[in-house]
Amino acid sequence: MIPEGGTNELAIKGTQKILAQEDQQFSHICSSIGTGGTFAGLYASLASQQKLLGFSSLKGEFIHQEIAELIAKYQLTSQGTYEILTNYHFEGYAKYTQELIDFIWWFYENFEIVLDPIYTGKMALGIWDLIQQDYFPSGSKLLMIHSGGLQGNAGFTERTGIKLPSLSA
Repeated sequence: MIPEGGTNELAIKGTQKILAQEDQQFSHICSSIGTGGTFAGLYASLASQQKLLGFSSLKGEFIHQEIAELIAKYQLTSQGTYEILTNYHFEGYAKYTQELIDFIWWFYENFEIVLDPIYTGKMALGIWDLIQQDYFPSGSKLLMIHSGGLQGNAGFTERTGIKLPSLSA
């Protein structure tokens, strides 16, 4: 059985393999958070000099407890540190603002990377905002984990009438 969101022991073991040896050059690993499985797996594979930043797509502070419970339940340890950011949810899961839609288009037009409004768009806008605020120390190297979600863009457009970039664009 695969639980809603895909977070279970096997998923977390799988996401522990996302980071490779060459990824140790990055000081900050950035990931969106839904149910927390990807974030938990990444946490367990951090090197000592790395910080994992999680951008919650869910409204509320409860995600801190849920991540702590995942880490405890699966007895995950890490050499690195983590921080969960809860102010880039744009009013909650599957919610959006015009600012987010405009950013998704701007990002696509400048970097040719398609984002979705549920997870990766919120994370990328959060990263961009933190860069603008000088959050990252000089010399930082960021790795943004794009975890997908693009299959939902067509449904989002159908539901809202708002066109988003697509892989076929």
